[in-house]
Formats: sequence, C-alpha cells, structure tokens
Amino acid sequence: MSDVMVELWRLAHGRTGDKGNRSNISVIAWDQAFYPLMAEQLTADRVQAHFAFRRPQAVVRYELPRLSAFNFVLDDVLDGGVNDSLNLDSHGKVLSFHLLTVQMAVPRHLLPLLRGPAA
Repeated sequence: MSDVMVELWRLAHGRTGDKGNRSNISVIAWDQAFYPLMAEQLTADRVQAHFAFRRPQAVVRYELPRLSAFNFVLDDVLDGGVNDSLNLDSHGKVLSFHLLTVQMAVPRHLLPLLRGPAA
C-alpha cells in the first residue's frame, strides 16, 4: 500500500518564539509513532526550502526524542526582528503555522493516529 500525503499539523503541533532576527519553532508529535517519520522527512534542508521566501541564512534542527519533538532555529528570517520590522505577520505563531503546512508521507497503518478529519 502506498503512503498518504497529509499536512504536518495532522501529525504534530507547534510552538514558537523569536529573539532578534532568529525564530525558534518546535514541532511536537501528537503520537510518538510519528517521530520516526518526522525525523526522516522533516530535515533542516526541507524546512529551509519551505521558508525560502523568508531567505533564512541557516536552519538548525535539534532532536528531542524523549519528547517526540524537534526544535528548529531559523536565522535571519524576521526582517531584523520584531522591533525593527514593519512586517508584523512574520513573527510568532504565524511561522509555526506555516511550517505545519509541510506535506508528510504517512503509512496507511498510522492513519488512525492522525488528528483532524479522516483522510
């Protein structure tokens, strides 16, 4: 059977923060069964490509397996930072919501664990 493509928010939720011109986005799996999929598919390179329109200078992924989570640090994505930017929508939760739109390939046997409407 082939995998089903779903948005990341069906597998995980996000938290975010910012300091200066750096955004910090955590992605936490709804179920630990999703962690290996996320580890394989949600790489720093993929996150950098997903945020290409913000032109991050670097993306670093930190793995938190005991929490079934990842923390991504994106450098130079906030137009200089909250206090310097005229672009209010580029900060805070908006960036985590954008990351949660990444398409993920999920094996059919894990579909019952997804959040949201049935696939």
